[in-house]
Amino acid sequence: MSVSRRTLCAAGALVLAGCAATGRDPRAASAELASTGKLRAAINFGNPILASRGASGEPQGVSVDLAREAARRLGVPIELVTFNSAGTVVEAVKARQVDLAFVAIDPVRAADMEYTAPYVVIEGSYLVRNDSTLRRNEEVDRAGTRVVVGRGSAYDLFLTRELKSATLVRAPTSPAVTDMFLAQNLNVAAGVKQQLESDARRVGGVRLLPGRFMVIEQAMGVPKGRTAAQAWLSAYIEEMKASGFVSGALKRHAIEGAAVAPART
Repeated sequence: MSVSRRTLCAAGALVLAGCAATGRDPRAASAELASTGKLRAAINFGNPILASRGASGEPQGVSVDLAREAARRLGVPIELVTFNSAGTVVEAVKARQVDLAFVAIDPVRAADMEYTAPYVVIEGSYLVRNDSTLRRNEEVDRAGTRVVVGRGSAYDLFLTRELKSATLVRAPTSPAVTDMFLAQNLNVAAGVKQQLESDARRVGGVRLLPGRFMVIEQAMGVPKGRTAAQAWLSAYIEEMKASGFVSGALKRHAIEGAAVAPART
C-alpha cells in the first residue's frame, strides 16, 4: 500500500471514529434507543407546553412531534407511552421502561439520566388568591406560607432546594395543583405559567404573581449510560432548533409563552 493510500485510509478511520464518538452515526444510537425493536417515548400530559390530548384522545404537541421525527430518522417504529406527571416519567426512565423522555433539566435527575441541551425554555410562576397579601415572588418564602407543587416536578425539585421557611405541599400531579390549592385553602400554587393562567381563567378569584420564580429548561433524556443515544439526540435537537422545527411545532400546536432554547455549541 502506498504512503498516500495509507494516509487516506487512516484519515477515513479517524473520521468514522469521530462520527461514532459524536453520535453522527445513528447505528449505535438506534441500538440503544430501540433495543426492544421500537423507540418507547414517554409523553407527559402533566405539562401542557409539551403535550396534550387531541380531539380523539391521541397525544399531540412538540414532544410528540420530536419523538416521531427522531424515530423516522432512525428508521425504527415508535411507541408513545403516556404519563400524567413528570415524577412518573422519571421513574419510568430509571426503571428503563421507556427509551426517551422529555423532562426539565435538574441536577437530581441527572443521577439517573443523560440529557441533551434544552429545546424549549418555559417559566415557573406562583398563583395566589386575589385577596392574598403576597405581591412579589420574593415574599413567598416565609414561615407559615404553604406552597403546593406537583410531586416530582421540576418545581418540586427546585423549591425543595430553594425554599428555607415556607412549607411545600405536594399534589399527585401538576394539573391537580390549583384544585388542591383551593380545596385545602393553601397559600400559593406553583407550576407552569401557562397551566396556572389556564386555571385562573377556569376557577376565577385568583391571580399570578408578576414575573417568574424559575426558568425551566426542557430537554430530551435517556437512561443513564446510554451515551450513544444521548450524543445522537444532542446533535438531533440542535438541528431541530436551528431548522425551525421546534418553533414550527410550538406555533402549530398554539403554544404561547414558551421560547425555543438558544443553540448549544
